[in-house]
Amino acid sequence: MNETESPNKQDISNIQFRIEEILTPDELNRLNSSSNRMEYLKRDTIIKQGTRVTEVAILLSGLAKVTREMRKGKNLILRIAQPGALLGISSALANENYDYSVCALEPNSIQFIDIDTFKFLIGNNIQFANEVMQRISSDNLFNIGRLSSLLSKQLPGRVADIILYFSEVIFESNEFSIPLTRQELAELAGTTKESLIRTLSEFKHDKIIDMTRNGFSINSLNILKTLSRLG
Repeated sequence: MNETESPNKQDISNIQFRIEEILTPDELNRLNSSSNRMEYLKRDTIIKQGTRVTEVAILLSGLAKVTREMRKGKNLILRIAQPGALLGISSALANENYDYSVCALEPNSIQFIDIDTFKFLIGNNIQFANEVMQRISSDNLFNIGRLSSLLSKQLPGRVADIILYFSEVIFESNEFSIPLTRQELAELAGTTKESLIRTLSEFKHDKIIDMTRNGFSINSLNILKTLSRLG
């Protein structure tokens, strides 16, 4: 990973927060002076679960996976972070240590904001605080949906959810290339690699999808949505 100089006002506003419209000039200067940008390569660790929280990270570009490390070396991928995501925010406001890890799925640009500055802005700027709360609420609702899927749906429904997630949320296309290994896809679906591969093969055999190594093409969106709905 490489560090570059702190971003200017235009750079810091690239998080879809419209920060330049929310903060006062003094607040924006304080934010810029206590921030730094880091560049990460694919597979670099951005945040390590269990380490002390000193900064809040904003994903400016690229995709990253948010992972909860479980017992016995098992992992559960919670979500795929997109540009604009606040990384580590729940840990920063509730705990001393990060509750999950974040890893780059492709080259990433990350903005790190000192935690004391971040808390200062929340306490002194109600509009900024409201934006942060909306982000946290949105993440919580997504996590509730993910948990409901993992606990209540059979594997075909969970795999359908994943394909729809990448199609409708991440790439907004019926054709896409998933930047995850089969093992990582299994972690996202809460299953084993072998079970995931078998289910994907069944989807391909039934002509619901076409599939190459990492590329996916949806042939029947209606069937996927039905599998997702029925679980």
